[in-house]
Amino acid sequence: MSKLIEMFPYLEPYQKPMYFIILGILLIPSIIYSLKGKRLVWYQALLTLFFLWMSFAGPHKEQGYALIGYVIWQIVLAKCYFTYRQKANKGIWFYISVFLSILPMILIKVIPFYTNEQPIFYFLGYSYLTFKSVQVIMETRDGIIKELKIRDYIQFMIFFPTISSGPIDRFRRFTKEAYNPPTKEKYTILLEKGIHYIFMGFLYKFIIAYVLGIRLLPLIQERALGQEFIIQGSIAYMYVYSLYLFFDFAGYSLFAVGVSYLLGYETPMNFNKPFISHNIKEFWNRWHMSLSFWFRDYVYMRLMLTLVKKKVFKSQITASNISYFILFFIMGIWHGLEWYYVVYGLFHAALICSTDAWIRFKKKHKDKIPSNKITKGLSMFLTFNAVCFSLLIFSGYLDTLIKHLM
Repeated sequence: MSKLIEMFPYLEPYQKPMYFIILGILLIPSIIYSLKGKRLVWYQALLTLFFLWMSFAGPHKEQGYALIGYVIWQIVLAKCYFTYRQKANKGIWFYISVFLSILPMILIKVIPFYTNEQPIFYFLGYSYLTFKSVQVIMETRDGIIKELKIRDYIQFMIFFPTISSGPIDRFRRFTKEAYNPPTKEKYTILLEKGIHYIFMGFLYKFIIAYVLGIRLLPLIQERALGQEFIIQGSIAYMYVYSLYLFFDFAGYSLFAVGVSYLLGYETPMNFNKPFISHNIKEFWNRWHMSLSFWFRDYVYMRLMLTLVKKKVFKSQITASNISYFILFFIMGIWHGLEWYYVVYGLFHAALICSTDAWIRFKKKHKDKIPSNKITKGLSMFLTFNAVCFSLLIFSGYLDTLIKHLM
């Protein structure tokens, strides 16, 4: 028994079979209670504490301390700004609050770039928590969030199924479900879907992604860097890596969504068949949806509104294009400060602006441009290859190849 207990602190979310065994056993009381149309709130709180302890204890205890400090930091910011917002809605305090909220993430991104060491306040899932905290501050400013209880805020921030891999939920949606547990009939559907998603995650993460990422990619890269099959190897790497990234990340997301469903929360899906998209805008409505929607709502739309309202540019099209480049530049450096992340972001900005231009052109010449199965198939093919090339840039493979050739 003591040996089993010693294993708990070393189990990171969704990494090993033992994690799912423990998860399945401990979820049983919550499932039984939910089948009665009720929510076992205190038990779900204990589950969260237990699984966070299991993920951040032991060799990761510094991350546990960092998580606690981070949550306290964000609680103070959110409550202070919420209190201020009840009295006024002008001034610089909104911008200061947003900056202070994202400051830990900025430091976590920047410090390793110069020191090659993670700062002491790094912890798993810090980005997703930052997006949640900034969202709360922005919606408080907009007057959308009318009430902000510390208990609700903590529960929203550290909801354990999504803390390490997303998806990025919305505070009002999550809180509404927290106070309104699903009926017995609805929970039965959620239970069935949750189990289905978890087993789909097993297929995606532990079978398909394992074969593609662990077995195939190293072999392809080795042959490509051998300089005999650079072009063929690079093309093969591009497609295999793209598929690996999708199945690996989508697998994590399916685990998070599936476990959330078992707890009675309809956490939004993160992927919806992104590789069948007909253009790059549709792709971003299908790929890592919670992240793309977050950037759309809290960065692009607000930036676009500001540029139009302030009449920075005469043309709304120009304002939109500039907003896209700023948006994807931010998305690029969010992944890291290496050049290939920046290029990846700017490449997608160029693709989206080109797509908008093409859509406008089609509207003006709709009688001359055919729209049928062939053109739709061609657009899907072009989009897929453009996305795969962008993910090749994102992978850092080209950086490795350049250094190898030099």
